[in-house]
Amino acid sequence: MFCRRSLKLCCKLISGKRTFHKSVQLCEDFENPIWRTFRVLRDDIKLKNRKYVNNRPTALTRGFPKHADIVIIGGGAIGSSIAYWLKEKSGYEGVRVVVIEKDTTYAKCSTTLSVGGLRQQFSLPENVQMSLYGAEFLRTLKKRFGPNAEVHFTPHGYLVLASEEGAAQLIDNSKMQNNIGAVNMILGKEGLKKRFPWLDVSDLEVGCLGLEKEGWFDPWSLLNILKAGAKELGAQYIKGEVVDFMFSENKEILVEGIEGNYEGINQLAVRMPNGEQRTIEFAACVIAAGCDSGEIAQLAKVGVGSGMLSIPLPVEKRKRYVYSFNCQGEPPGINTPMTIDYTGMYFRREGLGGTFICGLSPPPEEEPSCENLEVDYNFFDERIWPILSKRVPAFEAVKVAGAWSGYYDYNTFDENGIIGPHPYYHNMYIATGFSGHGIQQAPAVGRAISELMLDGNFQTIDLTRFGFDRLIVDKPMYEIRIY
Repeated sequence: MFCRRSLKLCCKLISGKRTFHKSVQLCEDFENPIWRTFRVLRDDIKLKNRKYVNNRPTALTRGFPKHADIVIIGGGAIGSSIAYWLKEKSGYEGVRVVVIEKDTTYAKCSTTLSVGGLRQQFSLPENVQMSLYGAEFLRTLKKRFGPNAEVHFTPHGYLVLASEEGAAQLIDNSKMQNNIGAVNMILGKEGLKKRFPWLDVSDLEVGCLGLEKEGWFDPWSLLNILKAGAKELGAQYIKGEVVDFMFSENKEILVEGIEGNYEGINQLAVRMPNGEQRTIEFAACVIAAGCDSGEIAQLAKVGVGSGMLSIPLPVEKRKRYVYSFNCQGEPPGINTPMTIDYTGMYFRREGLGGTFICGLSPPPEEEPSCENLEVDYNFFDERIWPILSKRVPAFEAVKVAGAWSGYYDYNTFDENGIIGPHPYYHNMYIATGFSGHGIQQAPAVGRAISELMLDGNFQTIDLTRFGFDRLIVDKPMYEIRIY
């Protein structure tokens, strides 16, 4: 295949007719060149007369755009972080960014339904680095976004437990994490019992306790801060659903492994809330649609084409339950960390009272239906409670007070994020598949994608190994004994 730089040059120099990969063609809105000139001049006047808040320009109120430099599909934490960083790095007005989000209430968004954990306890250095930056981003929120930026971070850390089987890996992970900049410590069985007397350590070998930069926060607050920050810098949010891509056929571009002529993407179709379909032309697009990313990619023939396009974006929707319960006995103290058992079951305090939340990912053969967000309370009784009451004897008498469920953008390939350009399309970027870790990695992912798009490569954290190419060469990036 041509190198990316050559491909970009060819796509700029060679024009071809636009085609559609579906049988029904969409009507492209035509804009008279004269009226377009007047519109551009009008927008320029508005830009010059904009008011400034905190030395930054306020967002323009625009109608549906016909053109954008970068279109981001998905306005959750990841998409909004990308929008914010693109505008921040490009000097506010340098790049026109449009974010398309189908549900602006975020009622079923993975971001808002997550438990908001932040930890550095991973086995892959890239994940540790992204989480470290996430902690730094939260620490400097008020400096970046103003005195009202608050996500209610609770710095009680994580406590990851291991049996004899997983002890050596946990110790190795801790050494790597501390070398990178995390601050945690390994506790043996006696150390665990002394520090956490409420813990049953009979089948434990070691535990790793995060001492700094770990805890949990309010995901909804972070999403709103990122979105408001992006809009303040000029990013435009559109409520609508992406339903198709449009293609430019270039006969003179040859791509190895692809039959026929090369087709690039340069437009997409959006179904508006009233059912109307509109089109928007772009120079580049980013798929950051969370659970829907795999389906969005298929619209661009990813996974349904030939050659490199035969490899799908392996992101599917997975439903996870979170249960809230009250402890009837003497509960663990208010500084109890987010505790993750070696079975994958986790729990933490919720507020200052005796309320806790907990959860557990089911085995693959018991994945619940994703048709709705209904909660299976039997899952708590049959799967979680036996582990919970064994690990913390005080939890033998608990009462479920409530529950909710949320969706993971689950990467079926290796359960880690896919970050970077698509190898076939020179102007498509991907940021999805974080499998439950997206909210804490959003600040770092947004910065990374903006670096790729504006600088040409990663500048801060090298996330090359998390690119789409690993799917092609079959090199998964597995976390080892990380839940």
